[in-house]
Amino acid sequence: MPENEVIAVTSQSLDGLNAPVDPRFGRCRAFTIVSLQGGKISDTKVIENPAMMAGGGAGIQAAQSVGNSGAKVVLTGNLGPNASSALQALGITTYFGASGTVESAINAYLKGQLQQATGANVPSHFGMGRGGMGGGMGRGGGRGRGGGRGR
Repeated sequence: MPENEVIAVTSQSLDGLNAPVDPRFGRCRAFTIVSLQGGKISDTKVIENPAMMAGGGAGIQAAQSVGNSGAKVVLTGNLGPNASSALQALGITTYFGASGTVESAINAYLKGQLQQATGANVPSHFGMGRGGMGGGMGRGGGRGRGGGRGR
């Protein structure tokens, strides 16, 4: 681990080093960008993730944002296949197992306690949550009240 580098940590809030780590990469709330000098934190900034609410391709869009930030390392909980490929193409190294606050994740990274990723560890669309309960039965709601018009 180089002593001078820029690291992006997936974050659940805009609270910088005190933000909880978001286990999702593509749909995290923000990225806390941490600059290290001599193995110590020298600067932090927070960028909101423009892909958080994306209908699709969130991992790829998020990877582009991280690349634009200048980060060469990502600390996260989970990473899908599209994000993994995009980050690898950008030359960004990824580590799994980040948890707690951003600051504690940085400390775990500096101590060598995080697992370097060799690819995705979750399937596509992992962070999207479950679909709703849409009955899909039309106007009558399955109760024979559609009026016989096929609606």
